[in-house]
Amino acid sequence: MKIIVIGGAGLIGSKVVQNLTQQGHQAVAASPSSGVNSYTGEGLDEVLAGAQVVVDLANSPSFEDAAVLDFFRTAGGNLLKAEANAGVGHHVALTIVGADRVPDSGYMRAKIAQEQVIKDGGVPYTIVRATQFMEFMRAIADSATDGSTVRVPAARLQPIAASDVAAEVTRAAISQPVNGFFEIAGPERIAFPDLMRGVLEADHDPRTVQADEHARYFGTELTDDSITAGPDARLGTVTFAQWLATDGRK
Repeated sequence: MKIIVIGGAGLIGSKVVQNLTQQGHQAVAASPSSGVNSYTGEGLDEVLAGAQVVVDLANSPSFEDAAVLDFFRTAGGNLLKAEANAGVGHHVALTIVGADRVPDSGYMRAKIAQEQVIKDGGVPYTIVRATQFMEFMRAIADSATDGSTVRVPAARLQPIAASDVAAEVTRAAISQPVNGFFEIAGPERIAFPDLMRGVLEADHDPRTVQADEHARYFGTELTDDSITAGPDARLGTVTFAQWLATDGRK
């Protein structure tokens, strides 16, 4: 199959392209650097010619509330229109577990808006909702740093390794559309502060971690159930300790 991966040069996209290619598919990595921009519409008609599946892994360059909402609505609408014109039979998108449970977050609201655009787009689809990527833990620690203290919510997360995310997105891309969503998550729930401590200790970073139930994550407070997966989620195989010992080494 010819499968177009929008955002195919990114963390998840590059792995999906590699997986699909190894399985014998014609996987095309599409991004602004390759002349394809879903937000402006540039290059979409050309790259989608003859494609059976499109995997949308693009992310907004800005996380400001209005900008990110505009990005996902505009880019999603452009992409789905181009897919319909090209006769694409399956649209696969990656969104976030629990985005509908944390309406205080502008980014999460934008991801739910993206899902609605997909549902209204007229192309058969599969939405893969993922929990937080382990690979983002260091960036989260930096963004939550105040002086020498990393202040994060006390709630639990269920982080998933990028390799596990890519495996599930790949599987969705070569399967039939479900016209709905399924959740993917890491194999264990871990308190947010413990995740931060794990990363800092692995990096021999002297910063301390403080649990704060009022600390915000993407603009919202969290509980243990806010962005962890339900009982039917597909669980990855890589534990946080395994990730730290292998892919998570700095």
